[in-house]
Amino acid sequence: MIKPDLTEYFVSTEILAQGKLLTVNCDQVRLANGHLTEREYVIHPGAVIIVPILANGNVILERQFRYPLRLVFIELPAGKIDANEDVLHTGQRELLEETGYSANEWVRLGQTHPCIGYSNEVIHIYLARSLIAGKHQRDADENLEVFELPFAQCLNMIVQGEITDGKTIAALFLAAQFLKSESAHG
Repeated sequence: MIKPDLTEYFVSTEILAQGKLLTVNCDQVRLANGHLTEREYVIHPGAVIIVPILANGNVILERQFRYPLRLVFIELPAGKIDANEDVLHTGQRELLEETGYSANEWVRLGQTHPCIGYSNEVIHIYLARSLIAGKHQRDADENLEVFELPFAQCLNMIVQGEITDGKTIAALFLAAQFLKSESAHG
């Protein structure tokens, strides 16, 4: 069976808005059938999310107010990738900045594309273990509460609708699969 060509081909671009973190573009594209159309999307530098697991099996989480939705969310530590920064270094930096923890063991779990219809953002997902407590180094505009919960309780909170942040859900599910596979093999 021949698969249809679904590729959209770039023709031109226009910057609609430019902020400190995000850019909004409107590209003219040519569809495989020859028709021209427009695609608006957000340019994002990318991010890293970390699943930090303590020796007792608990997960380090954060409560943080998110202005666009005007709500406090339960999330895993995460942050944007700085220009030319290695993604693992971003994860290490963000974990320390936000929680005060550093980790001796880092496992790459994968990545997610959280907003494929309107953004090019990629979020890289890491598991961090062998944690060492220290002092957080938050930016002046970062106001959050750090706390810990058992891993199973985190998964239950997803099912109960208490954890609704997409990146946190994806990271916890990937971590659960990794930990299940690891325990089955050793």
